[in-house]
Amino acid sequence: MSTGDKAGLGALLTPEESVLALIDHQPFQVANLHSHEPTMVINNAVGLAKAAKVFEVPTILTTVLEERGGLILPGLQEVFPEQKPINRTFINTWQDERVVDAVKATGRKKLIIAGLWTEICVAMPAIQAVGEGFEVFVVTDASGGVSKEAHDMAVQRMIQAGVVPITWMAVLGEWQRDWAREKTVAGVAEVQAQHGGASGVAFAWEMQLLATTAGSEA
Repeated sequence: MSTGDKAGLGALLTPEESVLALIDHQPFQVANLHSHEPTMVINNAVGLAKAAKVFEVPTILTTVLEERGGLILPGLQEVFPEQKPINRTFINTWQDERVVDAVKATGRKKLIIAGLWTEICVAMPAIQAVGEGFEVFVVTDASGGVSKEAHDMAVQRMIQAGVVPITWMAVLGEWQRDWAREKTVAGVAEVQAQHGGASGVAFAWEMQLLATTAGSEA
């Protein structure tokens, strides 16, 4: 198990050590999302959720005042149809004991967070969780703020607190780590094809070429 290394192999993510929290991907937050193109953030968040399911990484869904801010986005709920998101009143997710207890129940210390907005609902729990001994990774391209400045300043502040910024495809790559991990290759390929943009198209093309080559050798 990792001991909080900032460099070396132990600093990388593994499925066995990871737990994912997806925070407040709701209509109200999306309506005022201006740091990124909203459809990109939604695509990346759903891709991240699907990757977590492929690698059997425990995933916690949470919303804030869903009766006013809206239910969690359908694309995320569809990945975990059996899970009812934890609906909070706390702006800071990490002050809700139900969320903290759910994370701690996994026994895992590498906490991956993505959410809306970066400067509030992501930064608050990320900074607090780091202070309580978790290794926290924030998926910056599956999160977003009310402005580019708000998002960027939040990321800088979190880095100063010890949070590690990462993108969703990087999370996927670190979880897979080795293409000899055949159990998850098909799932990774499907997630990339659906949500990887140009990378997904290129990956599908590569698979086509490999299949063609294999067929010609038969």
